[in-house]
Amino acid sequence: MCISRNVPGIVTANVGGKVLPFGSFHLKVHSKGADIDAVCVGTVFVERDDFFTSFFEKLKSQKEVTGARAIKTAFVPVIKLQFDGIELDLLFAKLGQRSVPENLNFLKDQLLKDMSKECARSLNGYRTSVQILELVPNVENFRQALRVIKLWAKRRNIYSNILGFLGGVSWAILVARICQVYPNATASTLVIKFFKVYSMWEWPYTVRLQRVEDLMFGFPFWDPVVNQSDRLHLMPIITPVYPQQNTTTNVSLSTFHVVTQEITHSHIIAQQVEQNKAEWSKLFEEPDSLQKYKHYIRLTASSASERQHIEWASLVESKLRLLVKDLERHMYVSLAHVNPKSSTQLSDQGRSTTWLIGLVFDLQRLKYVSVDLNSILHNFTENVHSQAQKTKVHEEGMTLSSTCLSKMANLTFQEGVNSGGQKNIFTVFAEPSVSQAVSDWDRATATPGRPAIKRKHSSDSERRAIKIKAEAVSKFVDDK
Repeated sequence: MCISRNVPGIVTANVGGKVLPFGSFHLKVHSKGADIDAVCVGTVFVERDDFFTSFFEKLKSQKEVTGARAIKTAFVPVIKLQFDGIELDLLFAKLGQRSVPENLNFLKDQLLKDMSKECARSLNGYRTSVQILELVPNVENFRQALRVIKLWAKRRNIYSNILGFLGGVSWAILVARICQVYPNATASTLVIKFFKVYSMWEWPYTVRLQRVEDLMFGFPFWDPVVNQSDRLHLMPIITPVYPQQNTTTNVSLSTFHVVTQEITHSHIIAQQVEQNKAEWSKLFEEPDSLQKYKHYIRLTASSASERQHIEWASLVESKLRLLVKDLERHMYVSLAHVNPKSSTQLSDQGRSTTWLIGLVFDLQRLKYVSVDLNSILHNFTENVHSQAQKTKVHEEGMTLSSTCLSKMANLTFQEGVNSGGQKNIFTVFAEPSVSQAVSDWDRATATPGRPAIKRKHSSDSERRAIKIKAEAVSKFVDDK
């Protein structure tokens, strides 16, 4: 790039650049087969367009690289690829200087001044990872506890930022906060405290590791006092670097309920483990997704070839949380739960990926009702196809189909069809179930943007003690 722009040789020799892994890989809590996130840091001589054009083409020409695709329209623009079988997500950040020194401190906020929003978002993934490690009192205990929580979240199907659950950085901040509150605790104690504290946490009370000042560089800055939209976030978990952001903006009413329910359930198990009444393995038991709900939507994305399917399935998955929010607006739907574990099949017609969405209905004191989801599912399909055409992903052979399924008394599934043969119709009968439905107390006291989350197993004194301690630690951190 420097040569093509006629940069003097003495300057070119010192330009340099860096590739900085972040997330689980930087925190050293990654697992075998996990993808790696990294940001490529360039100087004023490299433009963002260069990264997504000439650099992207060079990447694709490497024999080790497969499935490379550039997603420039994403909230954080990214190049996704597989390098020798390892999945990589590459971001780009352009510094406002002529070189990238070997000992550059990326936590210096002044580096972001005059940087574009896209570059600042890209660099802040790395800055957040570095800052988290600096803010925990015992890094090794933090890593051990985080590995446990990540495994637990994946086993319980609540690890997915794209589907509206919590992603890696959110879980890392939650664990780091427990480490700050209990600086001398062992890793096993931190895990037990994690479930106890967050089972009684008063959401939307904010979880943060330190106070971050708004430097007024022109970036969006999470602040519920100033921004009305920030006040609607259900479980704010805030990054510890400027500009601070909420890592859980994708969380919906349904995923909020599922996550908090899982934490509460696991707190009971953690107590049993602490009392030697259960083994640690019980914490990691995988739920039977087909037993949890009586009604499901089966969503299938199909493509004619493997090359097509990578982009098509990724696009559909990225829009599923929007389908969940549309379902939540239906007068009879009280919860919509996407299982993050999709299934992919290969056939003579190509490839297909299927997701299951469990549904809980609120009949509002009716004995039975017919629930028509055709309009919601049709609009979702049309919107996905429209997005695929706008981003030039759509090709012949890409299809998206949906089927409504209800579990029968003999544990088989029947498609939702009414007497006239119309599909995607649920006939729902009133069957109160504590394990499947949102409790009457939750529904009666929840308001839009502020769902009730009182935990029935905890006493008011315990809840007050947790809140007081959290507020005390927050004040201590803010005053530092």
